[in-house]
Amino acid sequence: MPLYAGFDLGGTQLKYGLLDERLDVVFKSKAPTPPTMTGLLELFSKLWEELKKKERRTVKALGFGIPGIFSLKEQKIYQSPNYSDLDGFDLRPAIARFIKVPFWIDNDANIAAYGEYRCGAGKGVRHLLLLTLGTGVGSGIIIDGELLHGSCGFAAEMGHIVVNPDGERCNCGSHGCLETEAAAGPIVRNYRGLTRSEESLTAEEVAKRAKKGDTAAQKSFERAGYYLGIGLGIAINLLNPEMILIGGGVMDSGDLILPHALAEAGRRSYKASFSCCSIERASLGNDAGLMGAAALARDQLARKRG
Repeated sequence: MPLYAGFDLGGTQLKYGLLDERLDVVFKSKAPTPPTMTGLLELFSKLWEELKKKERRTVKALGFGIPGIFSLKEQKIYQSPNYSDLDGFDLRPAIARFIKVPFWIDNDANIAAYGEYRCGAGKGVRHLLLLTLGTGVGSGIIIDGELLHGSCGFAAEMGHIVVNPDGERCNCGSHGCLETEAAAGPIVRNYRGLTRSEESLTAEEVAKRAKKGDTAAQKSFERAGYYLGIGLGIAINLLNPEMILIGGGVMDSGDLILPHALAEAGRRSYKASFSCCSIERASLGNDAGLMGAAALARDQLARKRG
């Protein structure tokens, strides 16, 4: 049975692994993300040699999930928020120098959505949205079983829909994006504003306080949930998805944020659309990217061979 490799590049870690024809994980591991492009390419090359020797079966194709605005036409990252060395870099020809089997590259959030669609909680669902709430807000969209890329490959940036026009300035250049209102940083910002405190703490620590009955901490998650609900309502009305999956580190405290998000989404969307959309937690965690990358490679290779 052939194997398929998946690489999921993050700001601090590169997750990688092998899946078989049934999309079961055969092997998975991770390595620190190198700070330079040269180091990254050297790591890709080293791990590729490792994966080829890992099993006695042939690795037929690879998939890469790369953070940033990825151009399908030019096959390059225009801008990567957490890895500036990727900006404008011709990644495909650089990888092709040492990988001689077919491979595919896509945005990391798209790849994670594909992983949930093929292997996780979204298996069998034809219309799916994945949101990941962490340091930022990532997203990927499946429409009728296909990744939504848009005309240039830049679609599905749900983290940058405006949910609060008077909100904080976002790194994308806008104000009040979902990312500035419902990610980990905004939860901490909410708490500091309510308590008039400048103490250094994380969203995880705010969650612990909320679970112990800290009213300000609870309201911090409630506010984030309110804006998340606005975003979900927009998505439901625009896309009419069968399922919305929510993952990422913030969802470790899902009981604090999700009820408020669901209530607001219900108020903001058509009742018929809301009622036919299931909103659940994503299931694959940190494996979604590497699994999605390998699954995409398998499916694209099969399509290529007709």
